[in-house]
Amino acid sequence: MSYLDNNQYGSKVNYGKQETCNVCKPGKSVCTDITSTTLVDAVNAPVNLAPIVSGVVAKVPVVLAELTVQVNVDSIIELPEPAIEIKNIKKHLKITQCLLLQNTNMLFVKGFVRKNIEYATLGCSNVKGLCGDIKHCTIDVPFKFTTPVNFNGTAPAPIINRSESEFEYFRKQDLHGPEFAEKDKLLSGDLSEFNQISTEFFNELPFCELISSRIVEFDEFLFPAKPHRAEIPFEERIFKNIEEKMVIFITLKILQKRQVAIGDTGGYSCSSTCE
Repeated sequence: MSYLDNNQYGSKVNYGKQETCNVCKPGKSVCTDITSTTLVDAVNAPVNLAPIVSGVVAKVPVVLAELTVQVNVDSIIELPEPAIEIKNIKKHLKITQCLLLQNTNMLFVKGFVRKNIEYATLGCSNVKGLCGDIKHCTIDVPFKFTTPVNFNGTAPAPIINRSESEFEYFRKQDLHGPEFAEKDKLLSGDLSEFNQISTEFFNELPFCELISSRIVEFDEFLFPAKPHRAEIPFEERIFKNIEEKMVIFITLKILQKRQVAIGDTGGYSCSSTCE
């Protein structure tokens, strides 16, 4: 849109990012305007449900196990600049891998703790006090572990292996030569062909859900020192490195999609979980 300057449509005035026209109504935008009204006491009517009243077999996630695992992490964090104080540390647990290796009942877990560290820097100072800036640094502290699983829910479905088998057809052939009679025949399998049956089973892979986490940590400043050629209160020190000890409690739920009979399935015999 071109800039209008004292023409028949009026002069255009620029207020920051919004442009208005002095011949338009006060408060109206040149581009568009929206007026809305909030409605209350909207009327609704129930709709009759059409559920399945007979028994069914549903494929749903079934809980295999729920466990709380303790992970101990020791790390060294180096800040990008000297700090005078840690103001706050916010933590969020992230899981990147949670794999149950079946037939071993061993759970492999990888992840990290995302930490947002707010710290104060040293600006001007004297023996009575100091001033500075509040800055932040976001880091990811990785961890990984394995832990055995006790299936306190339902045992996972057995792994069904793929199979391969060969078969051949019968073949009758005439024999020629002085050592064979005219009525002699070669009765054998047909060596001129190769026949095979291959069967694959696509097993359901167990998966994890993250239920909760609790982190207990102890942070200690390393090599605190007085700043060079600066006057600060006697108890203050600057540092760049932090040694962090964390004990992480992670509650995980391990599930697997299984076929489950719900209600009477009309004589279909099935346990609590069906495959």
